[in-house]
Amino acid sequence: MRISILSVFMWRRPKIRNLRSMFRGLVALLLISGNGFAQALATQIDESSSSIDVAEIVNKAEQAAYYAGNDGRSMARMLIVDEQGRKQMRQFTILRKDVLNEAGADTGDQRMLVFFSRPTEVEGTVFRVEKHAALNSDDDRWLYLPALDLVKRIAAGDKRTSFVGSHFFYEDVSGRATAKDSFELLEQTQTHYRLKAKPKDTALVEFSHYVVEIDKDTYLPTLINFYKGDNNYRRVEAVTIETIQGNPTVLRSKVTDLASGGYTLMEFRGIEYDIGLPDSIFSERSLRVPPQRYIK
Repeated sequence: MRISILSVFMWRRPKIRNLRSMFRGLVALLLISGNGFAQALATQIDESSSSIDVAEIVNKAEQAAYYAGNDGRSMARMLIVDEQGRKQMRQFTILRKDVLNEAGADTGDQRMLVFFSRPTEVEGTVFRVEKHAALNSDDDRWLYLPALDLVKRIAAGDKRTSFVGSHFFYEDVSGRATAKDSFELLEQTQTHYRLKAKPKDTALVEFSHYVVEIDKDTYLPTLINFYKGDNNYRRVEAVTIETIQGNPTVLRSKVTDLASGGYTLMEFRGIEYDIGLPDSIFSERSLRVPPQRYIK
């Protein structure tokens, strides 16, 4: 799911300016013990929520999740477990690069290549993405199938279907643009912001909304629950997070089909940022002739 989503919201104790605020202050002092302290703190947080810039939270979250460094490389392994407990494995290498403008500023567009190495039946398969930040522009996705020597274009309508037999969707891998959803703050705790997102075009997705929890320190989304009406049918979790080259990074993520109980666990290793990937490797040629220097 490059995958800095946000900054810590700080609150200050208001000054006592009248008898009403003084009374409230005395009540708060009486509550500062056991559960009383937690309740007082929660009240203080709720009163401050109206001043939070939700758009800023979402922007920082998107940056943290998907734009760490100008480029990056990682090896990854998927463990796919179906509803009957049967297991499959996928192993691959991910290359990603941000697209910069002439001034060297990030445009929001990205290029990505995913090279599969195991098991034998998927070896040589390559997933290519041209990600576009503009709301009116769909991402371009292709899948190279070596057994057929075929480059298959992934239709925009298929972006929320299974990625190589896993519980991840194609869109989970390349990332869903936040501009495609409308966000509202549901609540905040000491550690997280909890936001509700609704798709701007409901015809393009299978969900009615999703609820995302964003860590205040790292701005990484740590939990996303997808809904169809009141039915929570799908969950995406950041299981393990560590800081690599100064970037908070998800090392283990999990997607669960809550209806069937099946899930996919993805683990990342050998993660590197800013390695100087050339633009030339993000082309159709690399589907058939992988850039070995960067994937081994």
